[in-house]
Amino acid sequence: MGIRSVLEANFDFEIIDEFLDHYAMMSEIMEGLMVDLGNPDRYHRSIEELFRIFHNIKSASGYLQIEPMMRLAAFTEDALEQLRTRDKVVNEETITWLISVADMFQQWQEDLKMDNDLTKVHFSLLILPDMEKA
Repeated sequence: MGIRSVLEANFDFEIIDEFLDHYAMMSEIMEGLMVDLGNPDRYHRSIEELFRIFHNIKSASGYLQIEPMMRLAAFTEDALEQLRTRDKVVNEETITWLISVADMFQQWQEDLKMDNDLTKVHFSLLILPDMEKA
């Protein structure tokens, strides 16, 4: 029994369906917004949108009791909160880390679609990059 079967056994179908639709949309636009963090003209819009996305994923996955997803979303949200107060673009190391995080959420989307167990979080995602380095 995979993650989707577990959700369907514990929650109303409409709630799961709405979560899956929104999750798919959010995980699809993450990477483009992350790349835009290197562009001074798009930085503030992109960081705010990314923060909102990870906040929403954290809240929804917490409600649905998807612990690994909720924890990684919260960890990423905290990192984005640090970046929100800055007026300069992020470095390549930070963008690369964020894209790796987005890849994890894309993998989880596939796990949900295929009703697999959730793929384990790679340890490297839990190590913040040096976000101050130019």
